Amino acid sequence: MKRFILLVVAALVAMAVTACAPAANTSNNASANNVKANANTAKPAAAPPTKEALVALDKSAYEAWKTKDAKFWDPFLAANFVGYGAKGKIDRATAIKEYSGSDCDVKSYALTDEQMTALGADAALITYKITMDGTCGGQKLPANSWGAGVYVREGDKWKGAFHAESPMPDPNAKPTGAAAAKPGAPAATEAKSDAATDALFTLEKKAWDDWKNKNKQGLEDWASANFSAFTSNGRQDRAGAIKGWTEDKCEVKSVSLTDPSSVSFSPDFSLLTFKAAVDGKCEGNAIPSENGISIYGKEGSAWKAIFTMATPMM
Repeated sequence: MKRFILLVVAALVAMAVTACAPAANTSNNASANNVKANANTAKPAAAPPTKEALVALDKSAYEAWKTKDAKFWDPFLAANFVGYGAKGKIDRATAIKEYSGSDCDVKSYALTDEQMTALGADAALITYKITMDGTCGGQKLPANSWGAGVYVREGDKWKGAFHAESPMPDPNAKPTGAAAAKPGAPAATEAKSDAATDALFTLEKKAWDDWKNKNKQGLEDWASANFSAFTSNGRQDRAGAIKGWTEDKCEVKSVSLTDPSSVSFSPDFSLLTFKAAVDGKCEGNAIPSENGISIYGKEGSAWKAIFTMATPMM
C-alpha cells in the first residue's frame, strides 16, 4: 500500500512538472516549416529576355564563326536547333560542323537595326540587318542580308534555337529566271509530319493562297497584331507586309508547298519550315523556289503568324 501511494505521488509530481513546463513554440516551428516549404516551392519568376542580351549572344556567335571557334557551338545551340545554311536546312549536328567555319574566310561583319519580339517568357525572336565581307567555299557571301534568330531558355541559359539569313536584293543585279530543276530529279514529296505540324501547315497554305488571290481579309486574319516579315521590300510590319502582298505586280498561276516540319518552343509558340514552289511571275520575272520559315503563336485558342521569311533554295 505504501509503495502504491509513493507511485501515485511520483506520478502526480511528474504531471505537475509537465504542466508547469513552458508550452512548445508551435507557431515558431510552423513558421520555420513554412519558410522551408516556401524556399522549396516559391522560386522567383525567371526574368524576361532583353534585346541587348540576346543581340550580344548573336554577336558572340558571329564572332565564333569568324574566328573558327569550333568549341563554342555545342554549349551554345539548343537541343532542338534548326536553321538554314549554305546547303539548305540544317539540324544541330550539321550546324556545329558548318558554323565552325573551316571553309569560310570572314574579314568583317556588322549587325544593325536590331529588333526583338518576345515569344512568351522563355523564348524570343531577334531580327537585324547584317553586312558581311567574306567568302565560303570560294564564293563571295552576300554583302547585305536580313538575319533572324530565336533564343530559348534552357535552365538558366539562353541558347540558340534557330538561325537563318535572307540576302537583300542587289539593285545592280540583272533579273534572272527561276532555277530549273535538275534533269532526272525526283518530284518533291510531302514529308511525314504530326498533327501539330499539319495544323500550322494548313494555315500556311491558306495564307499563300490568299496571297495568290490578293485576299487582304484572309491575310489579316492569319497575321498576329505584332506580325513582321522579311519581304522583297525589307523588314515590314503587319500593315506594310499585307499591303505589299495584295498590291504587288505578281501574276501567280499556282503555289505548291511541301516538306513541312515544325519545332515547338513552348505550348504556345512554334516554328514551321517548308519548301515553296510558285508558277508565276512578279514584274515579269519568274518567281524562284524558296525555303519558307514562319513562326506561329497562340492568341486564345487560335494560331496566328508572328513572323515569316524565306531563304533561297540551294
